[in-house]
Amino acid sequence: MSMTLLEREAALALLDRPAADPRPELTRRRRSGRGSQGRRGARPGLSVTGGTGAGHVPVLAEELLEQLDPQPGQTAIDCTFGDGGHAHLVAERLGSAGTLIAIDRDPLAEQRFAKLAAETACSVRFIRSGYAEALAQLTAEGLRADIAYFDLGMSSMQVDTRERGFSYSYEAPLDMRMDPTQQLTARELIAEWDERRLAVALRDLGEERHAGAIARTIVRLREQAPIETTQQLVEAINSAIPAPARFGGGHPAKRSFQALRIAVNDELGQLDRALPLAWGLLREGGVLAGISFHSLEDRRVKRFMAERAQGCICPPDLPVCVCGREPEAALLRRRSIVPSPAEVAANPRATSARLRAARKLREATP
Repeated sequence: MSMTLLEREAALALLDRPAADPRPELTRRRRSGRGSQGRRGARPGLSVTGGTGAGHVPVLAEELLEQLDPQPGQTAIDCTFGDGGHAHLVAERLGSAGTLIAIDRDPLAEQRFAKLAAETACSVRFIRSGYAEALAQLTAEGLRADIAYFDLGMSSMQVDTRERGFSYSYEAPLDMRMDPTQQLTARELIAEWDERRLAVALRDLGEERHAGAIARTIVRLREQAPIETTQQLVEAINSAIPAPARFGGGHPAKRSFQALRIAVNDELGQLDRALPLAWGLLREGGVLAGISFHSLEDRRVKRFMAERAQGCICPPDLPVCVCGREPEAALLRRRSIVPSPAEVAANPRATSARLRAARKLREATP
């Protein structure tokens, strides 16, 4: 799913925007007669069909499948369905006896899911919701899963649907909502947040060095006229950043747009709530994986997994362990997995991706 805006500027065909339905949708479907076993030998990264969105290339697809190792009959949770590229590959491995649960709050994702459901042999279910809320619902249902994975940030379909206002590359309303039924938009945030709150968001969520200057400029300009479009915001950002800083390191608005998008959609709050819920849904031996596209996400995934992989926490000078703490998780790789040079060359959107995965060894001690 997610990638930085800069890496998404090669625009795909404009997608039709479906009517938003405010109700969470649950879909279950089982098909027979078309198993997935005959395709196990295909290269995962090359096996995506048009059924998951024209032009979409799932990032780190082969590496994700290697870490998850989906087996026939297992239950998998795709926490960030998006265009469905990873879900399609996982569903192929689960076979007719397996179950895939897909989660996304975007109605466009639900449209993509309907196509995947018609093409896969496994049992499928879609929950239209934020992933933290959906995982809490699955926990309440008593579900147990073998696999759970996140592809964080934006999906291609969101940035390429221009009227959603995610990109700084073209004129569009300042929207940035992943769920178009929610109230808060980027326009309201720009219009209503005070200078200090804007600066904190730009600095903490976008890692923007010129956050203070940009916030001051936004407040000054909005007193003269409302800032309601992406290009008005880009002009405000450009006018606030010193000329030397506008060159090199990508578009000068990319960090601010990232910060606003994260704030509008509460992306980091969702992730903080969702990681322990996804972990709790896994059976012993299950695998949790996360693909991140910027350091704010990656640090959270890394810290969550490292904490569960830690064993004894006794002071190093004690001769024997007295805490009795045992690891809950085994990291499948000590370092994050990054795209190969060949993948980056073929798909520049993969440039900043990092994959981490951990296996659940046991249930947490009460």
